[in-house]
Amino acid sequence: MAGNAIDQTRRMLSLVTYLRERPGARVTDVARAFGITEDELIGDLDVLPMCGTSFRGGDLLDIDTDGDRIWWHNPDASGSSTGEPLRLAADEATALLVAARAVATLPGLRESGRQALVRATAKIEAAAGEAAGASSRLSVTFESEGGVFADVDRAIAERRRVWITYYSPARDELTEREVDPIRLFVVGHTYMEAWCRLSEARRTFRLDRVAEIRLLDEPSDPPPVELRDLSEGLVQPAAEDPEVVIEVGPGGRWVAEYYPHDSAEELPDGGLRITLRTPDPASLRRLALRLGGDGRIVSPAALADSARDAAREALAAYGE
Repeated sequence: MAGNAIDQTRRMLSLVTYLRERPGARVTDVARAFGITEDELIGDLDVLPMCGTSFRGGDLLDIDTDGDRIWWHNPDASGSSTGEPLRLAADEATALLVAARAVATLPGLRESGRQALVRATAKIEAAAGEAAGASSRLSVTFESEGGVFADVDRAIAERRRVWITYYSPARDELTEREVDPIRLFVVGHTYMEAWCRLSEARRTFRLDRVAEIRLLDEPSDPPPVELRDLSEGLVQPAAEDPEVVIEVGPGGRWVAEYYPHDSAEELPDGGLRITLRTPDPASLRRLALRLGGDGRIVSPAALADSARDAAREALAAYGE
């Protein structure tokens, strides 16, 4: 299964800003920065020129590559190439304001860029009138890992080791460790791949589980490792892994976006019957608890019983 639409949308939003600030950026550097293959990046670049600078079309984004470097040619992305002022209909202004507020919350956005976005948003709000009021009742949020993303990005750029306090939900504990960051990437969540000095092995850390982070003066020196191809997702099940069947209601359809699966059959109520494989079926108990009334584990029966027992224990704890 190729990278899902959520991952690609998040990546494309960041890619436009990244390329505007780095004319002539090398394909290899950009792919490494976004944790994707060069072929995936070229695929994104094939799509971007078809995106207009207006919600109704307008001038197209002028981006090209010679296979080695990437160039952004739009002289003024805030308006048309003829210098005419940007005109927005009410629905366009609403969509733009909602998107601007969402992008302003993205981790890793430079403070200067964030402030520029806030000022531009205020100007659009003033010009939009009633449409601005409508947009304030809508919101789009991205998972935010605060300053962790920026610290890891800086550590990679400066080749510095970092100290982190990391929460492991499987063991329900916090551990302190020093790691040598290798790269950042997004697969549903934002992750740091690093060489962990505690386990002396390559490990993947979800940024929203990093409770504390501190850059160290010691240089980062991970051993040479071959970067994994993440185009098929972070977890890539094997054919011999146990099969699990989950039924979700309309509110749980997101599971098919985030979890690699063998099949997703439509159910009469608008939900899905999802068949997937995992080397650790017990880990899906947490998914069942998260879904609540929006889903259940159908098989294997032992796992379904275990999930129900976990739900009863959780309810009993609330009662206490």
